Amino acid sequence: MLNIDLILHNPFKIMGYDSEDIIPENGFGAVLARAGVGKTAFLVQLALRALLKNKNVLHISLNDPVNKVSLWYKEVFNNLAKQYSIKPSSQIWEAMLPHRFIMTFKAEGFSVPKLEERMTDLSEQNIFSPQVVIIDGFPFDESVRESLSDLKAIARKLSLHVWFAVRTHRHEEPASDGMPVSFSNVSDLFDVAIQLQPEGKEIHVLSLKGGRSTTGFPELRLDPSTMLIKNTSSSPLQ
Repeated sequence: MLNIDLILHNPFKIMGYDSEDIIPENGFGAVLARAGVGKTAFLVQLALRALLKNKNVLHISLNDPVNKVSLWYKEVFNNLAKQYSIKPSSQIWEAMLPHRFIMTFKAEGFSVPKLEERMTDLSEQNIFSPQVVIIDGFPFDESVRESLSDLKAIARKLSLHVWFAVRTHRHEEPASDGMPVSFSNVSDLFDVAIQLQPEGKEIHVLSLKGGRSTTGFPELRLDPSTMLIKNTSSSPLQ
C-alpha cells in the first residue's frame, strides 16, 4: 500500500495547508483559473484523494454530462496509477466508485434550493450522503453572494467540505486584496483560494488565501502532460 500512501500524502503542506482536508469542516475552497488551464483536473485529484480515504464525494457539474465527468476521473486515476505503478488498479478503482456520486445540472436550471432537494432525496433514501462536495461551473456573477451564503448554510448543516471551480479571465486585473476581481467580493466566504497560473509551458499552483504566500518560486505545479499535481523538486503528488 506504499504507493497509495504516496498519493494520499498532502502535497499542499509545503504551501502552508497543514490539514489533510486542506479546508475545514463546513469550509469553502476555491480553485481559480482561466478556461482550459486545469481546474477540473485539479479538483478531480482532490476528490480522488478523498475517495482513497473512503470519504463520500459528490461531484456537481453545471457544464458537462455524467459520462464526461466520469471520464475525467478515469483518466486522472489512470495517470496516477501509471505514475506510481499501482496494481491492481482496477480493483482500487472499483472500490472507490461507491463513494462517488456525480450530479449534473444545466447551468440555467441550477438553484441552491433545487440542489438541496436532490441531496435530501439521496440521503433520505440512503442512496448517498456526501462528506466532500465539488461544484464545477458555478456562475460567479453579481448575484452569487446570496447563493454562496445559502450553500454555506447547507455545508454547516451537513458538515461538508465544499470546493468550487472559479473561472477567471485572461486580462482581469487583481483587486486591492490581490484576488481576481470576479472573486474578490465573495472571498471572505472562503477559507482557501488556490490559483492555477500558466507561465510559459508550465502551470504554477499559487496560494491566494489560507496558506503561505507563494510569491517567488512556486513549489507546486500541474504537469501539462498528465495534469497531475507535482512538487517542483519531485514527482507528482510527492
